[in-house]
Amino acid sequence: MNARGERRRLSLTLMALALAVGCGNGSGQELVIDGTVPSKPYDGPLNVPTKELDGHSPRVLRLASGAAGRALECRGEIYQGNGPEGWSEDDAGDTPEEGLRLHLDLFDSRAPGSGYRVERREASRVLYSYDVDGRTKVAVVVAKDQEGRPGWGPETSASCDPAELPASYTESHGYEIWTDRAGGRVPTSEVGSFAGDDHCGWRRVHFLDLGDLYARDPEGVVTTAYEEDVRMPAGARDTGYRYEDWELWLTDDRRTAYVRTSDGVEAWPRLKEHVACM
Repeated sequence: MNARGERRRLSLTLMALALAVGCGNGSGQELVIDGTVPSKPYDGPLNVPTKELDGHSPRVLRLASGAAGRALECRGEIYQGNGPEGWSEDDAGDTPEEGLRLHLDLFDSRAPGSGYRVERREASRVLYSYDVDGRTKVAVVVAKDQEGRPGWGPETSASCDPAELPASYTESHGYEIWTDRAGGRVPTSEVGSFAGDDHCGWRRVHFLDLGDLYARDPEGVVTTAYEEDVRMPAGARDTGYRYEDWELWLTDDRRTAYVRTSDGVEAWPRLKEHVACM
């Protein structure tokens, strides 16, 4: 994995640690609903060989996620994809729906916790889809009695970028979704931000992920280069990205992210070293 990929992996790890987790999505829906069958449901095979490779590129995620990755209907690239996980006989589900619940409880507690639809059903596999505006944004294939995985449980899973999920879900799960000049939701793979973790003493730290990681750090916990009140450089350009009252400006060298707020302009330095909250 190259340095940029490693920074992306670490920033995703930090984001995962910072997010509020939970099984439900606050919608009051059942785990599995009838839903509406899309005009073009997934008609490919459910048993697709998977391959685990290093990295987090779309190609790597598609190879890892088999049929679940193929069933997605993302506006952008695949965001997350996983292959078979192991579980014990005590964990196994007796029904496909219990296999889906096992996936959410044991392997992906940040995924939407209700509102899935059965898109395809075969003798030993079921494809569950979580749809937004009639398009599959989260897909989980559960399988029965696979090698090393007794009973019903997840075989492959995949999801689109969190920005493609409903605002009610992302807000309740701690995702900070930025918008573009037109007010559209920007993929977190393009720009994302998240609060530091309290248990590492990062209560007042805030991170900005643009592929490189930047930090708002008034107490100097991870960087001493943050400045709370600066003049906007003449060469800075408005990216059009917005989150609440924040406006993101960048210079060509991208060494500093300038965030205009209702109180002025802050300078968030690019971090030179990896940071990880353990």
